[in-house]
Amino acid sequence: MASSQEFVNYVLEQMKDAGIMHARKMFGDYGFYCNDKFIGLICDNQCYLKITQPGEMMFEEPHYGIPYEGAKPYLLIEDLEDPSFLKRLVQATYEALPVKVKKASTSKQREKQEVKEKKPTLGS
Repeated sequence: MASSQEFVNYVLEQMKDAGIMHARKMFGDYGFYCNDKFIGLICDNQCYLKITQPGEMMFEEPHYGIPYEGAKPYLLIEDLEDPSFLKRLVQATYEALPVKVKKASTSKQREKQEVKEKKPTLGS
C-alpha cells in the first residue's frame, strides 16, 4: 500500500521547523529531505528516519523497521505529534549524516571536456 499525499504533507508539516523539508516520490512511496539531504522514507503511511547515533540516543527505546523488502533498517518514528521533538531529532540526524560529495567525472566525460576546450575558434 502506498502512502497517502495527506500523510506525507502531515509528516513534512510536523518537521518543518527542522529546516527546508520536501519529499520526492520514489518507488511508489516517498523519500524525504532536510535542506536537500536525504534523511528518511515514508512508506505505507509510516515514517522512517536514517539511523544515526545521535538519533538513536534521543529515544529511551528506539524502534526499527524495514520500509520495504530488501531495504536496510531505519528508525521507525511512531509518534509524530510533537513538532519540537521532531525538530531536534531531524536536526540531529541531518548533522550526523555525511555531506553529499559530488561524483568525480568519468574519464570519458573529462575527455569530452578536454576536446571542447581544445577546439579552435574562428580567427585563431
